[in-house]
Amino acid sequence: MEHYDAIVLGAGPAGLSAGIYLARAKQNVVILDQGTVGGQVLLTHAVANYPGLPELSGYQLASTMKTQAEGFGCTLISNTNVTGITLKDTVKRVQTDDKEYGAPIMILAMGGRPRNLGIESEDRLKGLGISYCATCDGDFFTGQKIMVVGGGNSALEEAVSLTRYADKVTIVHQFDHFQGYAHAIEAARANPKIDFILESTVHEFLGKESLEGAVIEHTPSGEKRRLDITGAFILIGYLPNTAMVAEQLSLNERGEIITDEGMKTSLAGVFAAGDARQKRFRQITTAVGDGTVAALSAMEYLEAGKRAS
Repeated sequence: MEHYDAIVLGAGPAGLSAGIYLARAKQNVVILDQGTVGGQVLLTHAVANYPGLPELSGYQLASTMKTQAEGFGCTLISNTNVTGITLKDTVKRVQTDDKEYGAPIMILAMGGRPRNLGIESEDRLKGLGISYCATCDGDFFTGQKIMVVGGGNSALEEAVSLTRYADKVTIVHQFDHFQGYAHAIEAARANPKIDFILESTVHEFLGKESLEGAVIEHTPSGEKRRLDITGAFILIGYLPNTAMVAEQLSLNERGEIITDEGMKTSLAGVFAAGDARQKRFRQITTAVGDGTVAALSAMEYLEAGKRAS
């Protein structure tokens, strides 16, 4: 087992912020991530509202945070396969394919994953015209007609960004109003390349080897219509990546980790931050705040343990 003062599980803004604060306090920290360092920020085309910084890409922001964390001494391990997590013992442990990591504290910042529509044709055509990342895949649809499913800030903002590539973008939303902020709604409505189909859901995706269209159902009337598209972006939120800790921690009905205002979970020495925990607002800045508070609470926990011994 490799021993550390703290394990941070997840290398998004919450996890990187926690690592930065812990490492600055001279703690030996390892940050583990099953994906790429940066988390969901990497999927963001432009970050324009991060205080103190000019508009920059999500990749640029994540890269800066990564450099800071490494500069303060964090050990970053990405693209590692986590096979087990033990939280109830005094020494918290993470098992990967080839190593085991142990520490007296752990900060869970695993984030979330894109939510699916849950229809068979969606699974069949994933990667064949159906995407969950406009920033990643937008340029593949240059000059084409595409659809965005969703009505929150991400869906509206990414629909606008996709008009740089696509000839026509149709936003399909299940309600008669959007959940995004006013500026995001106004920007989408002002864009001549964007059409709207409200109070409607995707009944089926069409195509065998690639996406050729979608059947859209108007919820109040039950009427169905075909929409000819070659690309669809599903942007309806995220699910927390908490399955591996579900039997050890208190979670809410959505599978999010329940914490107090100090990011403490139901287990001593275990803290949570970012999109994996129960919270109302999910922004880069709130994730950074969570990570900061979790790290400071973790430091208090470590200091209290040292005094007790």
